Amino acid sequence: MECVTDGAIAGLITSQPPAFTPTAIADITEQLRERVYVVLDPSSGARGVAVEGSMVEVGTPESWPVAAVLPPMFPEWLGDRSFTEVHGTRFPYVSGAMANGIATTDLVIAMARAGCMGFFGAAGLARDRIALAVDELTATLGPSGAPWGCNLIHSPQEPELEAAVADLYIERGVRRVSAAAYMSLTPAIVRYAASGITLDDSGRVRRPNMVFAKISRPEVARHFMSPPPRRMLDALVAQGQLTAAEADLAASLPVAEDITVESDSGGHTDNRPLGPLFSTIQSLRDEVVAEHGYTRPIRLGAAGGIGTPQAVASAFALGASYVLTGTVNEACVESGLSDEGKQMLATAGIADITMAPAADMFELGVDLQVLKRGTMFAPRAKKLYELYRSYRSLDDIPADEIAELEKILGTTVAECWESTRDFWMDRDPAQVERAEREPRHLMALTFRSYLGQSSRWAIDGQSERMLDYQIWCGPAMGAFNEWTAGSFLADPARRTAAQVAMNLLEGAAVVTRAHQLRTFGVAVDPSGFDYRPRPLDIPALH
Repeated sequence: MECVTDGAIAGLITSQPPAFTPTAIADITEQLRERVYVVLDPSSGARGVAVEGSMVEVGTPESWPVAAVLPPMFPEWLGDRSFTEVHGTRFPYVSGAMANGIATTDLVIAMARAGCMGFFGAAGLARDRIALAVDELTATLGPSGAPWGCNLIHSPQEPELEAAVADLYIERGVRRVSAAAYMSLTPAIVRYAASGITLDDSGRVRRPNMVFAKISRPEVARHFMSPPPRRMLDALVAQGQLTAAEADLAASLPVAEDITVESDSGGHTDNRPLGPLFSTIQSLRDEVVAEHGYTRPIRLGAAGGIGTPQAVASAFALGASYVLTGTVNEACVESGLSDEGKQMLATAGIADITMAPAADMFELGVDLQVLKRGTMFAPRAKKLYELYRSYRSLDDIPADEIAELEKILGTTVAECWESTRDFWMDRDPAQVERAEREPRHLMALTFRSYLGQSSRWAIDGQSERMLDYQIWCGPAMGAFNEWTAGSFLADPARRTAAQVAMNLLEGAAVVTRAHQLRTFGVAVDPSGFDYRPRPLDIPALH
């Protein structure tokens, strides 16, 4: 029988016969840290895989013709090397800044110690509470040690709070900020991005503050990929908030060099699929880089729907420099969500989600994505928005609607406004002054009190308000639950953020390896793409 050597680059002498059946090949996909050889059957030309042996010349007796050699693969190498180098992470993996402190300092610390990066969920918190978290993270991880960051959310209803939080980050040396919910640039985010920019002795620009811009629309992405508007920089200089040198250097740099492309996710989302959105932003990035002649890279991360190894692998295959996870971390032990809320998330399927009005952008009609199963929050929140759209003030609402409204609020309208008024007198008295002049704003603040408290009830685990829990949730949660079913990660009490991250990354590397083998003509059984969770010795992942 004629020996098949077409396409062979070498021969392989091995003591163990290569695998030629799809199922045996699938088993090899998990041997990531071994060099593997794609070999040819000399008789049939079938392609198989060997995991050890010595390379010899083609045609050497007793050798297997080698068609390809795949070097060892490591989860660390899945993303863009510049991401891990610039930010000092071991893995191209980020945990997102879930608001109201759901992304706790414990979660951020766990991520940093696992070689990843985490953002503290500062949105919705008062400045003093954020300051305490920054102090804890700085004391534990160091200002320039293990990588970490905090959230800076666009607050159209509270621009003073947004500015105050940006000031806090600059003063305390918070070096990474996740900018979320922005529709355009504000002085606060531009000031943060430009503060401290200098030239080193070699003439290289050094920027201490790095912005991760979370976007889901090309027009918003363009704002962050471009330099800040000159007029905004000049205004900040005139106000003494930037130096002229900082403004001049910022005028040649993008506001953000890390852009998180957010597809269908929990919380604020445009419900867009990752593939089309990412490729669109990718093309825009290349256009903007060419337009401005940047010599520094703008990295694109992928977020939304990242709940399985296949999703992680597909994000990296699209060209993502890093992946960012959200809802799956909300269900982890380090999350600030209550145990009751975590248990609810653990039973969610991919269809157990819906859209509901957002507290921070209620008047604008902006929705966010929440858990539907086990809670009545979404229909009740939608009812409040219907009332807001239909009436000019609380006094205009008919008696029968008021009765239904008070069932939702759990108190009388008058009592609800009094507690709401007390809250805003402490947080931002200007809101109360406006409400007392504008009845419709008073109605909005009253309704927003329910929306705001509903997430707090879920965090605190107030069992009597369980039907009102607002739990941000995307389809990734259902996919994650399906993937972890029957494994140790099915139990919420064992879902540590590091184990979740390492299993997703390890699994993504396995899926990538299986795909590599298939592109070399190897028949890989579907099980080769189906990595299942297992307890990992995290320090062993070198």
